[in-house]
Amino acid sequence: MTTTRQQVLVLYLDTSALDSKVVGWARYDGTGTTRPTTGDSDEPPYETGTDALEDGWRLFQASPLVPPYPGAEHATSFLKHEFFFEKLVRR
Repeated sequence: MTTTRQQVLVLYLDTSALDSKVVGWARYDGTGTTRPTTGDSDEPPYETGTDALEDGWRLFQASPLVPPYPGAEHATSFLKHEFFFEKLVRR
């Protein structure tokens, strides 16, 4: 009997454009075949978000664009251009 499982890929991009450079990432594998962890690779899985789409990942969430508060235009904080992708895998 086969079961559908979800793999999740989180990409943090340089800008809000899906074709901009990946600057951070995380992977989660609901199939149980791999156990990726944060910081287990020096190279991103894809150069851009569109590269992930071309490889079959489905985009299901993008963070909303929030303008900086006046006076905080150059403050550092969390990575705000976050995109969630999924693949459904049959096992």
